[in-house]
Amino acid sequence: MFENILSVIEKVNNAVNGIVWGWPVIILILGTGIILTVRTKVLQITHFRESLATTIIPTLKGLGKKKEKDSRVNSVSQFEAFSTAISGTVGTGNIVGVVSAILTGGPGAVFWMWVSAFFGMVTNYAENVLGLYFRKKDKNGNLSGGAFYYIAYGLKWKWLGYVAAVFCMLAAVGMSGVQTNKISGTLSEAFSRATSSQNTATVKFIVGIIVAVMTAVVIIGGIKRIGKVASMLVPFMSLLFIIMSIIAIVIHFKNIPSALSLIFTKAFNFKSAGGGILGYGFSQVIRKGMARGVFSNEAGLGSSVIAHSASETREPVKQGLWGVFEVFFDTFIICTLTALMFLTSFDLKGLSSDLEDSIMSMNMFSNTFGTFGTAVFSVILPLFAFTTVIAWSYYGEKATEFVFGSLKESKRRFAVAVFKVVYVVLIAVSSLIKSDLIWAVDDTFNGLMALPNLICVIALSGLVVKITSNYFARKKGENAEPMLSAYPELNDEFKEDIQTANEEMK
Repeated sequence: MFENILSVIEKVNNAVNGIVWGWPVIILILGTGIILTVRTKVLQITHFRESLATTIIPTLKGLGKKKEKDSRVNSVSQFEAFSTAISGTVGTGNIVGVVSAILTGGPGAVFWMWVSAFFGMVTNYAENVLGLYFRKKDKNGNLSGGAFYYIAYGLKWKWLGYVAAVFCMLAAVGMSGVQTNKISGTLSEAFSRATSSQNTATVKFIVGIIVAVMTAVVIIGGIKRIGKVASMLVPFMSLLFIIMSIIAIVIHFKNIPSALSLIFTKAFNFKSAGGGILGYGFSQVIRKGMARGVFSNEAGLGSSVIAHSASETREPVKQGLWGVFEVFFDTFIICTLTALMFLTSFDLKGLSSDLEDSIMSMNMFSNTFGTFGTAVFSVILPLFAFTTVIAWSYYGEKATEFVFGSLKESKRRFAVAVFKVVYVVLIAVSSLIKSDLIWAVDDTFNGLMALPNLICVIALSGLVVKITSNYFARKKGENAEPMLSAYPELNDEFKEDIQTANEEMK
């Protein structure tokens, strides 16, 4: 029965996926980034140093220092918002997803990840700017924002806002499914290697249940608890992965030139299916690279902006600059290290696209570091995946709140509770679904979520430019009315907060 249901899901998904990840969507993703890059005068380069100077550098300097609690809004710190967002982006896509893209699309897929990330830096920036500009504050002081907010209140297409929110709920379930599937696959493989046991299905399901229970415990506390957990785990897991991958690449440093050569030469492979830029082989390279790139850094989905919108900052551009760094860190650092580690560790001629991506990812570590590598990977991947699961639970929760926003508060809370229960249950179930199907389903959901978001970001790109120009003009000392919120009363409140903060600093 279960197998029959999965078979039907696979057939339907294959049909939808072929449309969602066809050339029009790929062109839309790249086109959005190119348009924003031109209109912001290549902001991801011209203001990259500032994105570091105003985001991660002062945050690292301020670690351990106590800040006064903001009594006017229930928010999280900029770093906690960033940690929640980066925990949603830095997940299995950065390790297993990159390996999967190379196995199915070839080394050239890595190049298209870089391309999507370069333009994705400014796309993510624009999403954050719009997210904070159109976010709303409820009577309890909670700040909420996301793609569905700027679609509904910026573009003023409420129906499309509801569609975007529903797609976000589906993407949340799909994203958590992939993460749990990779956690269970990794730990069951480690268990079988340690015990020589073949009963992996039982181990997978047990792991799925454990992840579901742990997720339930964390998400009960809402964005503040999610932010706290993410801000503790993200730096640790990222640093551990970076150190291990650099060591592995250095060990195989002789293979670095050939690995880089493969990435660039295979990115433009015109020989497949009769040749030409639309040849099947070439389209697969781009599709896999773009799909995994979007899965990894989420630029264009309008997902991480949901976490960023809960930030305490009043300046949309400041949080937008966090988005620039977020995509850079996710793809140009983490994904690139994974790709180089994989390509320098294996001879691709002996590898098949049918190989299990999570097992091959583990082999990257075990082939270089032996049993210790297997143990480290069995810690790193579950941490990457778990933080993504809890981040996406929040995204799905806020989307549910938006969809049922017109209901009474009690009914809205009930709808959110139902979503959380379904989310947790499906976490356990996803541990038993085969790897390629779970990837394909989530690719489809991600593509559906990206469509309304990208349409809106292009339509509101002029507003992004205005808000950006306004911020940098004020930084230069020009007397300009701050553009902090689309709603006059909230704009005035945020303006007062900034003035108060500036007076206190003098």
